[in-house]
Amino acid sequence: MQNGSMTINCKGRLIDLSIPRVMGILNVTPDSFYDGGKHKGRDSILRHAGRMLEEGATFLDVGAYSSRPGATDITGVQEEERILPVIEWLMEAFPQSILSVDTFRSEVARKCLDRGAAMINDITAGTGDKDMMPLVAKCQVPYCMMHMKGTPQTMREHAVYEDLVREIYYSLSEKVALARTHGINDVLIDPGFGFAKTISQNFEMLRNLEFFRYFELPLLVGISRKSMVYKTLEAEVSESLNGTTALHMTALSKGAHILRAHDVREAQECIVLFRHISGLKD
Repeated sequence: MQNGSMTINCKGRLIDLSIPRVMGILNVTPDSFYDGGKHKGRDSILRHAGRMLEEGATFLDVGAYSSRPGATDITGVQEEERILPVIEWLMEAFPQSILSVDTFRSEVARKCLDRGAAMINDITAGTGDKDMMPLVAKCQVPYCMMHMKGTPQTMREHAVYEDLVREIYYSLSEKVALARTHGINDVLIDPGFGFAKTISQNFEMLRNLEFFRYFELPLLVGISRKSMVYKTLEAEVSESLNGTTALHMTALSKGAHILRAHDVREAQECIVLFRHISGLKD
């Protein structure tokens, strides 16, 4: 993907992101903040994945390492034991699906790509493993880089900024430049809602989300059922779908190309309505 292009190459399939898309979340972790431990075993995982694809997910983002604040750290071996069978099941059941792998470990990424995954979603933007960017460049798969300070275990301590949006922008600029030096063509950016940001900082970032349009790169937004929704509404995470939908529409209006969502049908409905509002309808 050249600068200014909103098309990414996923195993030879060109995905046009000038039309917003949904990335369905498939966590195979016991401790994720919303759906941890919800999908256990092959049949349950495949039912959930099939439902998200039927509801309109362009991508499935498979993660086996919980990155919620304060989550337990696990080894690469443990992550592989969780995720590799799932990638194999999904590719066998849904061979045309586009699987994104939510990992910061290059060895996990390599083994998932070898089994048919088509994209890497790295919460550390390459800082978690120096071999990640060279791997992505070698495999020439799309690479989503998220902004975070610290680690999932320490990021709450790092939610300190003098100029939030500019600091995130400059940090991502450095990561994008580094990715280009490695020869990575398809780069996506994620400002990292909830990662080393307080609730008020999350809303500040959402208010100024259009600032990230200057990258001229696809923008992924992950706000689904996060604390900025349910804590603001003084609700439970299970009651946060309506609030998530409201913020999804705001994100789309400010330039989001991909909504990373737990609830695919509702996110897809947002996109359909947004396209009519903005004149992007077929």
